Amino acid sequence: MALNNAMTADFLRSAYGGESMAHMRYLIWGDHAEKAGYPNIARLFRGIAYAEWAHAKNHFNVLKNQVGDNTVAAGAVFGNTDIIENLQGAINGELHEVDQMYPVYLETARFQNEKDAERSFHFALEAEKIHANMFKGAQEAAKSGKDIPNQKIYVCPICGYTYMGDNVSDCPVCGAKKEIFKEF
Repeated sequence: MALNNAMTADFLRSAYGGESMAHMRYLIWGDHAEKAGYPNIARLFRGIAYAEWAHAKNHFNVLKNQVGDNTVAAGAVFGNTDIIENLQGAINGELHEVDQMYPVYLETARFQNEKDAERSFHFALEAEKIHANMFKGAQEAAKSGKDIPNQKIYVCPICGYTYMGDNVSDCPVCGAKKEIFKEF
């Protein structure tokens, strides 16, 4: 389905830029966490980086017929200091997407009857809620000088849904089978 509305296309490009930067930022912060002695928080960063890649891929795919160069404006968190600050940056970024960005983008796509964009924004919004909570838990552990528990982290490659633990089931966001999840 082709996009018919310039505003939704602009929102998709902005979201693509933001998700792409989050993907890279989380990989960098994951390396930093590993070096700082937090291997499980490092895995969390890497798992959620993969989820952000899935969001960027979805947005990019909805834009497949929007051929040409575009300037992309997207918010981003910068800095690489210590584990607690890096986690706070992650929390801030995720909460911005949950509280500000994706609700507006999603409602605009609905209003403009852009079903593919609506689905892509919905997938990202639901996953970002989970990511914010996971980063909050990781920050609480790091504040007390501890790593998070050594649990498997599963990420749905379709929507970015992220789950930590052993009892993963099919994706509650997009319905993907648990067998296709990527494990970190």
